[in-house]
Amino acid sequence: MSETTSGVTWLTQDAYDRLKAEYDHLSGPGRTELAKRIEQAREEGDLKENAGYHAAKEEQGKQELRIRQLRHLLETAQVGEAAPSASGEVTLGSVVTVELAGEEMKFLLGSREVGDAGGLDVYSERSPLGSAVLGRKAGERVSYTAPNGREIPVQVLRVEPFTG
Repeated sequence: MSETTSGVTWLTQDAYDRLKAEYDHLSGPGRTELAKRIEQAREEGDLKENAGYHAAKEEQGKQELRIRQLRHLLETAQVGEAAPSASGEVTLGSVVTVELAGEEMKFLLGSREVGDAGGLDVYSERSPLGSAVLGRKAGERVSYTAPNGREIPVQVLRVEPFTG
């Protein structure tokens, strides 16, 4: 779901499989296809004014970055379903319902890499709201500092495991 301070990333099996397929494509056939495009563009002549070549090289840089990100994510992944916290605390993989500024809000605490979060918003445990509720239990009140400097009060109403 998301990276913790220990560097472990929790993912559902579906998310892991999807990310692994993306990694396999990008690091195999994707690299080959892009290398061919670069070679074709190189054959067009003067590289200084060859927009196709420069675009392909830029795409190659982005693709290599994504490959490195995926490799790290997959190597550090803990795969499985979110286990309900025995203590009822908000953990990675929790679906959290809070009262925020007088409004009820429900979100998944984790990583956007999970993909389909069942229509839920996803907040990282590193976000102001995510870090404020991480480790809290239903009924607890906490506040966090918004980017604009305001203190925002939050009450944790419910904590449930993400069932994907």
